[in-house]
Amino acid sequence: MTRDVLITISGFQTMDGDQDDIEVITTGDYFWKNGKHYVIYDEIMEGFEENIHNQVKITPDKIDIQKRGMIGAHMIFERNKKNQTRYVTPMGEMVIEIHTGQIALEEQEDRLKVSIRYSLGINYQHVSDCCLTMDICSRGKAQLRL
Repeated sequence: MTRDVLITISGFQTMDGDQDDIEVITTGDYFWKNGKHYVIYDEIMEGFEENIHNQVKITPDKIDIQKRGMIGAHMIFERNKKNQTRYVTPMGEMVIEIHTGQIALEEQEDRLKVSIRYSLGINYQHVSDCCLTMDICSRGKAQLRL
């Protein structure tokens, strides 16, 4: 895979029977180092000037996401494990709990796709069941469908 990648992040969050869908398409950098995939990209939040810098470390059984900037968090998704972290936002801080059920990783020469199914708790209360997919593709090979 090339360093210059196109990243599509999609998923849904189910709360009280209602489902919220998300999809974000952005560019970023990809690296392979010490047996791990690394993806680095910036996230723009509507209404704020400061970007959120994201670093994602990917292995078959663990996804490690660090957010820095106006949002701060270190989220770890490990198959069949529960992890806690502080999630810092401009509106305040909360404790989030991530209980990961499944992680699926597809590796190809110019593409990397990871899917995570997890439940999310905020301040020790279950709030939603979630699915997140990151599709990382060499920018020159990307086929963008809107």
